[in-house]
Amino acid sequence: MEWIQVYDPLGVQWLSTLAAALPIVVLFFTLGVLQRPAHQAALLGLACALAVATLIYGMPVRAAGAAALYGMAFGLFPIGWIVLNAVFLYNLTVFSGTFEIVKSSVAHLSADRRIQVLLVAFAFGAFIEGAAGFGAPVAISAALMIGLGFSPLHAAGLSLIANTAPVAFGAIGTPIITLAAITGFSAQTLSAMAGRQLPLISVIIPMWLIVTMSGWKGLRGVWPAALVSGMSFAITQFLWSNHVGPELVDIIGGMASLICTAVLCAWWKPNDAPKTADSPAAGGPNPGFSRRRALHGWMPWVFLSLFVMIWGLGPVKSLLSKGPFLAPSFGVPALDRMVYRDYPVEPAPADQARLSDPAYKSKRAETARFSFNWLSATGTGILFAALAAALYLRIRPRDVLAVAFNTLKSMRWALVTIALMLALGFVTRYGGTDATLGLAFTRTGAMYPFFAAFLGWLGVALTGSDTSSNVLFGSLQKITAEQLGLNPVLITASNSTGGVMGKMLAAQSIVVATASTGQIGQEGKILRYVFWHSIALAAIMGVIVMLQAYVFTWMVP
Repeated sequence: MEWIQVYDPLGVQWLSTLAAALPIVVLFFTLGVLQRPAHQAALLGLACALAVATLIYGMPVRAAGAAALYGMAFGLFPIGWIVLNAVFLYNLTVFSGTFEIVKSSVAHLSADRRIQVLLVAFAFGAFIEGAAGFGAPVAISAALMIGLGFSPLHAAGLSLIANTAPVAFGAIGTPIITLAAITGFSAQTLSAMAGRQLPLISVIIPMWLIVTMSGWKGLRGVWPAALVSGMSFAITQFLWSNHVGPELVDIIGGMASLICTAVLCAWWKPNDAPKTADSPAAGGPNPGFSRRRALHGWMPWVFLSLFVMIWGLGPVKSLLSKGPFLAPSFGVPALDRMVYRDYPVEPAPADQARLSDPAYKSKRAETARFSFNWLSATGTGILFAALAAALYLRIRPRDVLAVAFNTLKSMRWALVTIALMLALGFVTRYGGTDATLGLAFTRTGAMYPFFAAFLGWLGVALTGSDTSSNVLFGSLQKITAEQLGLNPVLITASNSTGGVMGKMLAAQSIVVATASTGQIGQEGKILRYVFWHSIALAAIMGVIVMLQAYVFTWMVP
């Protein structure tokens, strides 16, 4: 049964908005206030979303059920697949003892945890975001930080905060490229616009991380490192996005930040070292090691970097996806091309009489295709990196299998939670409740540039993906900008740049962070840790967009 979405099913806009928000309120209330485990909160939120979509919005029951199953499948593959293999690689390094070498080599650069968070969470995390995305940088950075001695809460929370500035250019520029396809603007134009907004945030984030973990006093001791880390990434981000393209911004920027910060630490040391029992800012001793031994310890992570870079290259991904055996794909029954978005999310009202027209259907219907690209998936690249590391480290096959089994066992509830969270996100997307929430932001008049960033924030918080948020709200942003006489390039790009601030708040990201730090059941604590950081950073981006819309208009390409 074909169905056209409605965005004001109750006939009163504020009531419809409240109904649309109900599943998200239930989810966050259960997590943050009742402090229930994430899989229970996700299950309640999903049940609420299904009820709202079918009973209030009129979504066909079969389509709603299909959307939930589609979301569960997508949660397990490719997202759960990435997290599972990232933790598997980390567990192999712990089993082999080489992670102790990694800890020593990072401490050799600086025993100060404030510097370590810049190197691991910000610089190395940005590199992984550019190569893989989809939760991999949070999972890997948080696991590394746990091994370095950070408390689980700080490891998870700081990794989530650090994973903001690079997200718009993550996974080889996928969010910007997708936004270009949705809106009709060139990817280079949107890349340039994003590259004139995010560098301002990139300079702030390293300092923000230090203040979060050790206060303003802690920042005074390491501000040169925070400035070098942020500036090197920001300058690279600006130059590459404006003059080359969106694909390699994070990879090059992350490498630049890592190298510049490491070089600084080779001759400069902070003159203070806070050591409080409840702060992660205290560093430990650094045992001696040779360069050869350091390289040996870092080889698993070198393998990881190489494999995710190779897997992210377009020609490689295309080669590994050729044929139905390598990448079987099928339309989700009762959902694929059965749901239609309507005006003003789409440029013109949907026409019930034309739904049988194949050309019209091809243009307007929402696709729902599940692709099991088992070989070209980023998670498979991480798996190959883990197996290569096992061979290099000479871990016996039976021990590799034992580590794999234990990893799967420890991750089982995290995978269930990710599946439920994605099911909730897909029901809200195909049910149209997300669009109702988004439309509420469009009624802000001259203040819309500020709230355009929050619309992107909302999309990422709901879906867990900047790419998905761009698919969801990219067209709506463009239409609203044109109606209000604002520059559509600025407003459209702001959907992606504002969206990155919602990444740390997305339930999917929080579950990934808890899984990689062994905090299953503590999702509410992490949510409370990052909530106000997410709001504050989104507000800063909203101010940047407002200034570019009305004051610094020359910054818009």
